[in-house]
Parts: sequence; C-alpha cells; structure tokens
Amino acid sequence: MDLRDSPGEAAFRAEARAFLERHAPAEMPDYFDDQIDAETFVRHSTAWQKTLYEHGWAAITWPREYGGRGLGPLEQIIWNQELTRAGLGDSLFLVAIGLAGPTIIAHGTDEQKRRFLDPMLQGEALWCQLFSEPGAGSDLAALATRAVREGDDWVITGQKTWCSGGHHADFGILLARSDPSVPKHAGITYFLLDMHAPGVEVRPMRDMAGGAHFNEVFLNEVRVQDASRLGAVAGGWQVAMTTLMNERMAMGGFERLFSFEELIEHAGANRERLDAATRDELARLYTWVRTLELLNARVVTKLGRGEMPMAESSVMKLAVARIVTKVAELGMRLLGPEALGRRGPWQNRFLGAPAIHIAGGTDEIQKTVAAERVLGLPREPRADRDLPFEQLPRS
Repeated sequence: MDLRDSPGEAAFRAEARAFLERHAPAEMPDYFDDQIDAETFVRHSTAWQKTLYEHGWAAITWPREYGGRGLGPLEQIIWNQELTRAGLGDSLFLVAIGLAGPTIIAHGTDEQKRRFLDPMLQGEALWCQLFSEPGAGSDLAALATRAVREGDDWVITGQKTWCSGGHHADFGILLARSDPSVPKHAGITYFLLDMHAPGVEVRPMRDMAGGAHFNEVFLNEVRVQDASRLGAVAGGWQVAMTTLMNERMAMGGFERLFSFEELIEHAGANRERLDAATRDELARLYTWVRTLELLNARVVTKLGRGEMPMAESSVMKLAVARIVTKVAELGMRLLGPEALGRRGPWQNRFLGAPAIHIAGGTDEIQKTVAAERVLGLPREPRADRDLPFEQLPRS
C-alpha cells in the first residue's frame, strides 16, 4: 500500500492546488444551506463552471477530444481532495460532468455528443438523474416507468423520485421500461430527457432539515424523439451501468462528508460536557477515521496500479455512513440544550446523516456485496431474475 503520492501524482496535486489558490471563489454557497435562495446558488455554480472550462479543469477524466484532460480515476480522486481542501463542495454540475457526460461519450451518437457535451462543460445546461422510483431504489431494475414506441417518438409515463436538483435541470438522464415481456434487467431503455417538455412535472420534496433539494418528477405521456434514446432499444441496463460506475467516482471522497478536526474544535469549545464516555467516543471515532484513511489509501493504490477496486467501495461506504452518523450524534450531544435549536450546522448534519445510509445503495446492499465478494458467501437466490417483468408481483 502506498501512503504517499507518486512523483506524477504529487505534480498533479501541486498543479490543482495552485489553480484553486488562484481561481477558487472566495465564497461558494452551500447547496444544503436553506438560507441561500436557489437563483443565487445557480448563479455562483454556473460562474465557477465557466471558470473551470476556461482554464481546462471542467472535466478531469473526459477524453481530450471532448474537452477533458484525458486523465484517470486517480487524478479525479486527487482533484476531489483538493476541492475539499479549498472548501468547495459538490458542484451543481455533478450529474452533467460526472454522470451524463461520460455516458454520452461511451454510448452516444456523434450528433448527441455535438449537441450535449460542450454546453455541459461551459455551464450552459444543468442535468439531473431520473433513475429511482417509489418502488425501485436499491433494486433499480424494478423500475416501472413505461416507454411506448409511436413512430419516431416514445411516449413516457411514470414517476421518479429523489431527483437532486431536478427543479434547476434543463435535461435528465432517464431509465424507462420499453418491454415488460422480458426479465426486468432486459427490457429497459435509456433516454436523454428535455426537462421542459410538455408533461414533465417537478415537485420539490421537503426533507427533515426543512430544505427542498430533492424532487419527485411526474411524467405524463411525455413525448421523446427516438434521436434522444441513448444506446440500443432495451439495452438501457448496460448503459446505466456506465452511469453508475462513473457516479461512484464523481461523488468524491469521504472528506466532503465530515471533518474530524471540526469535531475536535467543537469538543474543545464545549469542554464542560466532555465526560469520560464522551472522550472514549472521540477516541473511537479517531480510530475509525484513521482506519478509513488507510482503506482509502488501498483504493488509491489499486487505481495507481491500473486495477479497479471492487468490494472496497462497498466497505468504505458502510464505514463512511457509520462515521457520519456517529460524528453528528456526538456533535449534537456536545451542544447540550442548544441542540434543540431549529437551525445550525450540527443540527443539519444530524438530520442529514440517515440519508448517507440510503443514497448510492443502502447499507443492506453494500453488506450483500461485501458478503459475496469479500467473504465468498453464496449469492442470495433471485427467483425474479428470469421471470418476465409483467409477471412479477408488485405492491
């Protein structure tokens, strides 16, 4: 395991850090700060994306021919780390640059690439992800949104949920079921949806912290041209795997989700509440964080050797979710009676922590992956894998 950057990695890190020190905005609103209005956040995000584009930093892993830097996942990790160091969180253009763009590059037609890629890089088009449904989250292949072919168009009807930034988006990457007569993984088609098309209705969903950052999206007989289909008819599952693989890399490292140093400062400011049990928990969290850093170093080492991490990502997500929750709980206890306040950074962390156990694959899914790929346990039987979707029981 390599715990230090190679000379090439160190050079890239120095270049990224120098660029951010010169050009990073002095102030970037937090997407989850409900005191910031949506228009302000979109304006700041768009300006920052244009700056990245003008200096060649808009897309680290995209091929150079499409406006990227042509680098690999290791450089993307370093870039994410340096963004965190500069105090910059996830971009509003994450879905466009990290998910939709690489998928279009891999599976799109020349016309789709000409139409969609450059506006993404320049910050001219926001994208959202339309995958999850009320009955299809971790089991994404259970999605029921319908796509019916009518000549050169598809008519799409259904409901999507947990759509981050859907109320800002110009386009969405959409999975719909085009053939219910085949097993569930086989009858899915992938579309590039105009979010302003007739029949698209976006409804914000208010979370526990009081914000409305996610959305439900209702599709009522939305007409989509076949030219906006990405990949083969009924080949959407394979295209979606490209998206999900890029999503894991685009989301960045655990550094963006919590700061142990900030927790220590918080504890120091509330010394009167530091009893023996609290100190013991701080020590335990310190051990967990350092262990997670070693696991992250293993992942980076694999990438540096040209290998793709497998179960490590599932184990890391489980660890991150546990640490984020424990950090938030301890932070609230250290606040004492102030924790009952409606607003505050630690209240927001506490209310947001449960989502980490669900987003990007639930804890149960990650444990199944670890059981099969690390412990070598047999796969769970799946009676529904070979049945036509239309024959599957649905609630």
